[in-house]
Amino acid sequence: MHDLRALRADPAAFDADLARRGMEPVSERVLALDEERRAAQTALQEKQTRRNALAKDIGKIKREKGDSAALEAEAVTLRNEMEALDTRAQTLDGEVKALLEVLPNRLDASVPPGPDENANVVVHEWGTRKEFAFTPKQHFELGEAIVTGGQPQMDFSTAAKLSGARFVLLRGGIARLSRALGQFMLDLHVTEHGYTETQVPVLVNEAAMYGTDKLPKFADQSFLTTDDRWLVPTAEVPLTASVAGDILDVSQLPRRMTALSLCFRSEAGSAGRDVRGMLRQHQFEKVEMVSVTTPEESAAEHERMTRCAERVLERLEIPYRRMLLCAGDTGFGAAKTFDLEAWLPGQQAWREISSCSNTRDFQARRMNARFRPQGGKPELVHTLNGSGLAVGRTLIAVMENWQNEDGSVTVPPVLRPYMGGVETLA
Repeated sequence: MHDLRALRADPAAFDADLARRGMEPVSERVLALDEERRAAQTALQEKQTRRNALAKDIGKIKREKGDSAALEAEAVTLRNEMEALDTRAQTLDGEVKALLEVLPNRLDASVPPGPDENANVVVHEWGTRKEFAFTPKQHFELGEAIVTGGQPQMDFSTAAKLSGARFVLLRGGIARLSRALGQFMLDLHVTEHGYTETQVPVLVNEAAMYGTDKLPKFADQSFLTTDDRWLVPTAEVPLTASVAGDILDVSQLPRRMTALSLCFRSEAGSAGRDVRGMLRQHQFEKVEMVSVTTPEESAAEHERMTRCAERVLERLEIPYRRMLLCAGDTGFGAAKTFDLEAWLPGQQAWREISSCSNTRDFQARRMNARFRPQGGKPELVHTLNGSGLAVGRTLIAVMENWQNEDGSVTVPPVLRPYMGGVETLA
């Protein structure tokens, strides 16, 4: 949500930020509605003052046995006018809110220009891409060929029978490898990176979704139950919303939380994209990192969070590159985003495996999440979120980067303690 006072102070700058995202100006429309709303509220206050004075006059006349009929008639008229003004002010307030709540966050000055992902900037690249003496396979080719009890360990056809497209059923060693990845990521973030492990609900209310900027803009991207709860698209939602309405003491910041959870996305608008394999699923697992901090520390926290995600890939020995997203590719709620892209030799392509964003006070304003500086008045916190990492996509990267010519997959050394010492999936 946007600060209306900041928009009033510099509407040209507000529209310029929207233009960076390829959007039309809106400040004139917002300010016109806001001015009309404030005029209605002022008129309401003036009429309330007059009505209060009438009440005193009517009381005095009645005590003196005089005729107060004319004043009482005026009071009735005022009451009707006040009800109309109050209704109008509330309607205008709703219209202003409806305009602001679907506008994306204002971008950081360092975000490069550009309309889409082709304008994203490579910040740095890590690792050496393996040179295979054979043509590397894609993850689904590997997974479907590794068999347990006559059944593929990566089974899309059975999942489709159960649930439809964009689901997968994992068995045996690959299922265990997926579980090991989630456990490894959590342990790393908790023991070395200082995040607090958290188990979160995957069903949340509308307020939690709204506060974390998923509603109303992205309602079609999520699943709604018949009792009006939402399946979380990411653990960012319950982790961040856990501070909604709170006033935190500055000594409690930064608050760093991590969770491994199921995530659910409808993938609306993705027909025909990544239809093979596990890259784009309706249900997947992800380790999420969330930080709540002060405005002064959020930029440094963003860099720290991104490094935490990078270390996961480094420990797994998977080549990656960090991308600074351009204006046209930066997500709705983010002021600035770094994506990590892993190299997938089976696809011969870089694919996103983590996204780390600083939303600044955009979510905090929607949630009314604040902190109290020492001796000061409450201020809005800054919130940040990042994948640390998406488990399914990391599984893909491990399988493709650690594959062998015979179709087996070597287990990265860092994961073997979680696999009971197993070194190879075949």
